[in-house]
Amino acid sequence: MPTLKAFIFDLDGTLIDSLADIAESINRMLDARGYPRCEKEVFKQMVGDGMEKLVERALPQAVRSEELIKVCVEEYRAQYDLLWQAQTRPYEGIVEMLAELQSRGLKLGVISNKAHRFTVPMTEHFFGSSIFDHILGQRAEVPRKPDAAGAHEMAAFLGLQTNEMAYVGDSGIDMQFAKNSGMRAVGVRWGFRSEAELIECGADLLISRPAELFDLS
Repeated sequence: MPTLKAFIFDLDGTLIDSLADIAESINRMLDARGYPRCEKEVFKQMVGDGMEKLVERALPQAVRSEELIKVCVEEYRAQYDLLWQAQTRPYEGIVEMLAELQSRGLKLGVISNKAHRFTVPMTEHFFGSSIFDHILGQRAEVPRKPDAAGAHEMAAFLGLQTNEMAYVGDSGIDMQFAKNSGMRAVGVRWGFRSEAELIECGADLLISRPAELFDLS
């Protein structure tokens, strides 16, 4: 097995606990339209596939249409612009873990299904602009995870092969993404999804604390 030279991370549910701000932004959009709110815990299953899917899942089934989803995505985005810093915080131990990995000479990156226009400023806001070598959010021209396109883009930017990188995430989509692209699949137990989902989708390793990544480096 090749030596790991880079750790690439999912953002929501892996580096940051953003659930409360996502939920409130969606619920404010729903409030404005007179639709029922969604319970915060439900969002753990709703996030991870990009904004369109999140909005679609939050809307009452009877009113879902391509046109309405498109409009509501813009309304959600406007709310999220105002709220993403309200309650979102890095998980305990993440900042220290990233600093230690960087000090060991490892490359660090982020690949998220969150829109690129949020992924970059949020990552830099919570972790500074000098920790990550490259940050990729979801862009219209690049297929979302679990498609391997983002991993190959990251590998090319870092000058590495995908099998020299580990991908750290909290969802089945993240584990499938790692598998599809030849990265080591590391599942975190502190995120939004269950341990069973991570295992079922091919996790090579599960960790309970960020510092456990040091054993891989």
